Amino acid sequence: MAAHGTIRYWAAAKAAAGAAEEPYREGTLAEALEAARERHASRPEFARVLANCSFLVDGNPVGTRDHAGVRLADGGTVEVLPPFAGG
Repeated sequence: MAAHGTIRYWAAAKAAAGAAEEPYREGTLAEALEAARERHASRPEFARVLANCSFLVDGNPVGTRDHAGVRLADGGTVEVLPPFAGG
């Protein structure tokens, strides 16, 4: 079942996407990320950056879980966090 929510891009992911956020209409994180790759197919840097990102779904770290098993909620948020230095 498809859910509707928001993908938020941070730092290099935001630059690669050319947007700070966009909607998702998919049921799993894997489906949402694939749809985002397709939407940004004209921006080859996007797929490269996305491959190195960490994700939070509704504030919870995804970690090493299989993205196909991470269900998205209606009204939820996916945070796309590229690696960064500092701290």
